[in-house]
Amino acid sequence: MTAVLGRITIFPIKSLGGVDVESVAVLPNGALENDRRFALVDAAGRFVNGKRTAVVHGIRAEYDLAHMTVRLNAAADFSLRDQQREIGQWLSSALDIACVFAENTAGGFPDDTDAPGPTLLSTATLDEVARWFPGLTCAETRRRFRANLELAGVEPFWEDRLVGPAGTKVPFQIGRLRWLGVNPCQRCVVPSRDSASSQVTPGFQKTFAAARQSGLKSWAPRDRFDHFYCLAVNTQLSAGQLPARISVGDAVALA
Repeated sequence: MTAVLGRITIFPIKSLGGVDVESVAVLPNGALENDRRFALVDAAGRFVNGKRTAVVHGIRAEYDLAHMTVRLNAAADFSLRDQQREIGQWLSSALDIACVFAENTAGGFPDDTDAPGPTLLSTATLDEVARWFPGLTCAETRRRFRANLELAGVEPFWEDRLVGPAGTKVPFQIGRLRWLGVNPCQRCVVPSRDSASSQVTPGFQKTFAAARQSGLKSWAPRDRFDHFYCLAVNTQLSAGQLPARISVGDAVALA
């Protein structure tokens, strides 16, 4: 099977909706340009996100990255560059949590600071997970798990090949850039909730973990799974890379 990059999704505001792009620059730390560039932070410096409040799921964000603007709940338009205070005020009111709108242009606000590259899985994986839950679609599964890179042309859980034995990292290539697969991505409460209504799918985590464990592929290193509520792979950029872009259609292969 030949893996290719089938979808790129970035999430400009951490915890809010994403936007698909055909091509994206890779920052020096391995993060994708504009991914998690902005975040909501309370007075104590803690992130205000879906782990903390399900109200986040009720906020719709539509982006125009060419002009760096965002429309919130199809009603309020803001400049991401020039109206950060106003965005913070609007979101504070919507979430009923006092917060400020923070920005990090150098590398964003990744969930895994040791592996700040994009999260990666396959479309076939999303299809398979959707089959575990009656009524769940691939599109909704995609929205719940919020991966940056989606591979086409491979079988479910192909991405587990990018996880090696404990203490190792697996080199792989996307286009002309070299990457390292670091670890399975451990999930939080967010994927258990409907992305629009925030209603929890009953027994989601238990059902998911049981199916993931029983269906673990032969190429997946079992000892890297402290538990089986994991999906996608956390990555980092190999050292010494020149500035470059990745694009939909790029070949993906083990190095």
